[in-house]
Parts: sequence; structure tokens; C-alpha cells
Amino acid sequence: MQENLTEEEWKAKLTKDQYNVLRLKGTEKAFTGLYNKHNEKGQYQCAGCGNVLYTSEQKFNSTCGWPAFYDSVKGSLLHIDEGPFKELVCSRCGGHLGHLFVGEGYPNPTNQRHCINSVALKFKPF
Repeated sequence: MQENLTEEEWKAKLTKDQYNVLRLKGTEKAFTGLYNKHNEKGQYQCAGCGNVLYTSEQKFNSTCGWPAFYDSVKGSLLHIDEGPFKELVCSRCGGHLGHLFVGEGYPNPTNQRHCINSVALKFKPF
């Protein structure tokens, strides 16, 4: 991980909602996030450090209330075991993004759902 900021520096850099999710592992309310029904072509980056996490081609509509992706950009995430599912964190800054669910039966190439908080993302169009 490269972004070694103090908690005070993170608080100054991020919005209150971003800090709550990325640093305190909070969760935004379902169906409220900016990128839940977002379909523009581009890439999704970590709101904390700009690390490219996902492309629009990896996004799918899971109707779960949060942006869902079936895979990530290679090397962009760390998976941390949390019992029945895995926490997904940015490999560069360690920011909490959401959780990985496997075997839910979604018709995608990996049978995975990366359930990601919109507030943990920023979008850059192609």
C-alpha cells in the first residue's frame, strides 16, 4: 500500500461520507449511491487515492442497491476474509470499498458480485 496518510490527513482529504466508508468501513444506504444505476463507459477509481479498480465493462445490474461488478482490474484490490464473504479494499490505500459475494447465480463470467459503495468510487469517462 502506498497512501500512508494520517487519520487527520484522510479527514481533510475526504468528504464525511467518504471517510465513513473508506476509513471506518461504513456502508451507504442501499439505492442512494451515485453509481448504482450508472451506465456510462469509463473506469471507476478509488475515491481515496485514484487507483483504477473497475471498468464499465465489468459492471452489471444486480438490483442489490449498490454498484455491482463481476471482476476488478488485476491487482487493484485486496480480499480480506470476513467469514461467509470477503471485504474488498483498495490495494493502494487500504480503503474499504465493499464486499465480495460468490455463487449467487448472477449470469456473469465469474459468478461473483463485488458490492461496492458509490461513495468509495470516482468515475472517469473514456
